[in-house]
Amino acid sequence: MSDSVTDRTYREVMTVDPPAASTPFEQATREFVFGQVWARPGLSRRDRRLVTLTCVAAADAPQPIDDHVYAALGSGDLTLPEILEFVLHFAVYCGWPKASHVEGVIRRQWARIQTERGEGVTPWPALDNATLGLNDWEARLERGVKEFIDVNLLPAPPPDTPYTHAGILGYVFGHLWQRPGLTRRDRRIITVACVAIDDSPMPLQTHVGSALGSGDITKPEMDEIALHFSAYYGFAKGEALQHSAEAGWARLHS
Repeated sequence: MSDSVTDRTYREVMTVDPPAASTPFEQATREFVFGQVWARPGLSRRDRRLVTLTCVAAADAPQPIDDHVYAALGSGDLTLPEILEFVLHFAVYCGWPKASHVEGVIRRQWARIQTERGEGVTPWPALDNATLGLNDWEARLERGVKEFIDVNLLPAPPPDTPYTHAGILGYVFGHLWQRPGLTRRDRRIITVACVAIDDSPMPLQTHVGSALGSGDITKPEMDEIALHFSAYYGFAKGEALQHSAEAGWARLHS
């Protein structure tokens, strides 16, 4: 890909001019990550942002987190409510302390964007308590079982430990996956990237398989997610994700 096209892709993705490349790493980043990966068809730029944000947030990479949050918001690919909802979903699958840092970055970068646009820094959107879901615990658990089955395409686990009762059925599927703000497809993309990062063989197999089995993510799209993920979190982990995709696809067609 020509330098002009590569530089244009960089500007479109990062919303700033590309810096001069003075090291092999910087040159490869320009030529491969932006010249080839971000420029590929198969996923929308918004989809790629969800994978990227998951990766840089999980990697505890301060400058990339700042840069990609700024770009995601500044480009309009993710709205403020959407990226805040991303933080909550990410918190469940990659940890609350990492999510806390990302939310702080969002606050700073959103203020920066508003200032650069000549706007006053405005309060964050007001939240409606109705988005907290059912407060009837029996109904919430019942709905959590149904959502677990709908998402994972598997029977729900028995609520016989705090992890499954309060965590999985009461919160993750009793509330999180049902929240507005992100589509189920969005949540699958974030979750697949998270469980690949976490080295979680069974959740990786389950979430990749159910994403493919549901049709929310096609096999070519999953292949693109694996490549994009590899660029931002490493090809060794990407290989595990790709292997899960191949195995899941084979199971569906066996």
